Amino acid sequence: MAQMTKPAIREIITDFAAEIRTKRDVGAKPQTDVINFRTDYTDKRERKIWQVPIELLRFRKDNGRIASDVLDHECNVGPLNEADDEHQDIIREFLWQKDPEKRTVLRSSILHAGQTDAAIITCDGFLINGNRRKMVMDQLHQEFPEDERFAFMKVVILPGEGDAGGPPTLLEIEKLENRYQLQSDGKSEYYGFDRALSIQRKMKLGLSLEQQLGDDPRYAGLSQKKIKAEVRNCEKKYLKPLECVDRYLRQFGRQGQYRTVSAGMSDKEGRWQAFSDYSDTVARDFENGKKRLKLGIEEDEIGEIEEAAFDIIRLRQLPDLPKAHVVMRSLAKYCRTPEGKKAIKSIARNVEPQLDESDCVDEEGKPLTREEIDAKWSARHKEAIVYNLKKAVLSHEARAEKETPLTLLDTAYKKLTHKDMDLSTVTLGDLPKARKLAGLIKKRADELETESYHLQKNLKKLTKQTK
Repeated sequence: MAQMTKPAIREIITDFAAEIRTKRDVGAKPQTDVINFRTDYTDKRERKIWQVPIELLRFRKDNGRIASDVLDHECNVGPLNEADDEHQDIIREFLWQKDPEKRTVLRSSILHAGQTDAAIITCDGFLINGNRRKMVMDQLHQEFPEDERFAFMKVVILPGEGDAGGPPTLLEIEKLENRYQLQSDGKSEYYGFDRALSIQRKMKLGLSLEQQLGDDPRYAGLSQKKIKAEVRNCEKKYLKPLECVDRYLRQFGRQGQYRTVSAGMSDKEGRWQAFSDYSDTVARDFENGKKRLKLGIEEDEIGEIEEAAFDIIRLRQLPDLPKAHVVMRSLAKYCRTPEGKKAIKSIARNVEPQLDESDCVDEEGKPLTREEIDAKWSARHKEAIVYNLKKAVLSHEARAEKETPLTLLDTAYKKLTHKDMDLSTVTLGDLPKARKLAGLIKKRADELETESYHLQKNLKKLTKQTK
């Protein structure tokens, strides 16, 4: 029998908590708030709003908005210690760079009206909700040191040791963040990539995807069937593309380097949309045996095609071609002709995923940045990738132009006589459908045979008349 374990409690830094208790003030207005913590909403439990000096509040690294930045840093640089001032500056910079446009709007709002809604913090001062407000108010406090509006933040403080209910568990904190991430209109503030990583982290802590969606007001009152459909949709939108991202990073020896995929919504070099479209292609064309058969792609060819897809996504800039994410939507079609498939596979065969170590340092032996390495890799492989991709596109376009009734009939016959056309492999439940399709095919074939007979007969008659 599996041993039962208690949910992990977040460790409290006692010195920080003591300073919060000493310096908090009750002068905030309004004086109380009902937050979405434990059963506070259903019980209508009001918690006191405090004013706390802004310098005592700290950013939390497990913030879904900067999930990709934090994971990248911890995988490739080292762990982030939230209690360390230098590491707080790193987290601040992640937040600062994430969405400049919204940051500007938030700054204007706080400058005009001050902080309106209370933030939520742990008893030792780490922000669950309100990280961006803290970031903006820090800047305003430096600009206007005499303005008391920016010297304090209004906060609701979660319980600590000895308080009713006790300190929150790690899972409760994730639930709380999830509830506030999904705003009252049901729209997530987070960039899709960070949202995907945040969902994944919460699932690892035991908060299922269905539970996470339960905090979204759009799904309130839905039937269990519809909820499961929304779960599948969320998997398709976030988790499946994230699986593609991880395979991409492994291909280039960059496990965990999520910032090479995208730094945020404003990142012009971002690749998240390309992975989203590629993921759809995988599900639609590669994992569907019937569709794959129709496209003429063998199962053992998918690996090379995916390598080529990731090379295209990494290059991203494709002169005289559609954008990378648009290419991903049509990738399987580009492999439909023998020439197109050969060209796509040539990308995988001719492009080295990683540069030699000697190419990753400058003349003085100093390591190049990831951006410099990417630029060097792109310069080396751009011509081969673009050349072969153009060949595949042209082959696809030429095929579309050449499709005549005769070629369509020939293709249909080849598929009907394919070695995989073995009805004994069809499940019992699908046999009625198979029989119906076979009947429709027979009916259409008879119609085409009759039509071709009459056309041939009329053509012979016309020929005799002209003679």
